[in-house]
Amino acid sequence: MEQNNNGQKANGKGATPFSQTYFHGTKADLKVGDLIEVGYNSNYGQQKNAKYIFLTATLDAAIWGAELAFGEGRERIYLVEPTGEIENDPDLTDKKFPGNPTLSFRSTQPFKVVGEVTVWQGHPAEQVKTMKEHLEKLKEQGINSLND
Repeated sequence: MEQNNNGQKANGKGATPFSQTYFHGTKADLKVGDLIEVGYNSNYGQQKNAKYIFLTATLDAAIWGAELAFGEGRERIYLVEPTGEIENDPDLTDKKFPGNPTLSFRSTQPFKVVGEVTVWQGHPAEQVKTMKEHLEKLKEQGINSLND
């Protein structure tokens, strides 16, 4: 068997492609191998038992997820693998953001935690405050998520 530049033996099978990377931002304390599932209190909106769980293919959207999540825990961003079908998140992909530029998706099937992003830069505090105020105004106006 040949050795690569690091002295490791190569198996001769060639490069293995990476699968799509997805992120999930939250304040939940999870471990590799845990499943994120529907039925728990939602991080957003009316905090009812969630009908859907969410993931994104952009780190920025996951950072927003972590920053806007309810709770007192540490903001976390997990690398996740969907275990079933995913679909566009209608709150972020209807007329507001045609074409799903945030690459935000939802599912009723679990996501498996496969890692955690431990170093990331959050949004400026004033920007987070403004976003939370905007979400609160929507709530007061009775404008709820399509995902509730």
